[in-house]
Parts: sequence; structure tokens; C-alpha cells
Amino acid sequence: MVSSYRGTGAAEIAWKALAFIRLVNGVLALFAPSWLAGRIGVDPEKQPAVLYVFRMFGIRTILIGADLWLNPAGRARAVSQAVVIHGSDTTAALIAFAFGQLPTRSALTAVAISAFNFSLAVYAVTHKVEND
Repeated sequence: MVSSYRGTGAAEIAWKALAFIRLVNGVLALFAPSWLAGRIGVDPEKQPAVLYVFRMFGIRTILIGADLWLNPAGRARAVSQAVVIHGSDTTAALIAFAFGQLPTRSALTAVAISAFNFSLAVYAVTHKVEND
């Protein structure tokens, strides 16, 4: 029998919030990459490659967000993978901050968003309930 991850109470809210944040950020990155680039202090006119990067990030983020909603049997796996994904996102944002690769405010915003998603993922994975 296949187990599906639901989570209880706050854990369920955590994975649903994570899925929602992923879907919103993914849609913005895919369909409004110039706007999103400007929000982190990157001028897409001067650095047009950022549009390509955001679109790649966007589709990835949409797919992993949708996986949480649409695949209950695989939700435990998706939540576990979210810890690694958002942990690496947080690390990348910290590196960008440390090396001055983003303006300070933008880097700190990226760190905060990624760390919040990481926290949601950790909370969801540590407070799960398996349903048979």
C-alpha cells in the first residue's frame, strides 16, 4: 500500500504555504522575469542573461510547487526534497551576499525568503504523519 503525506495542523499549513510560495514565485519568474530581476536590484537591460536564469528558476519552482499539491502519494518525498532545495537556495543567497554579488538589501531579502522556505520544509518534514 502506498503511503501519502498529509501532515497534521501546522505541518499541513507549512507544506501548503511552501507550495503556494513556490507557485507564486515560479509564475513571477517565468512570466515576469524583468520585474522580478528589478526587485532584487538587477537591471535586465544591462544583464539580459538574468531573464534566462529566472525563467529556468520559474519552471523548476512551478513544477516542485505543483508536485506538493497534485501528487499526494509523493508528497513526503517532495517535502523531504524541499529541505535540500531550499537549504541550497539559502546557501546560494548567503554566498551572493558574502561576495557582494547582489545589493545588500536584495541579498538579505533572498536569504530571508529562502530561509523561510527552508524553515517551512524542515517543519513539515519533522512533523509529518503517514496515512495508509
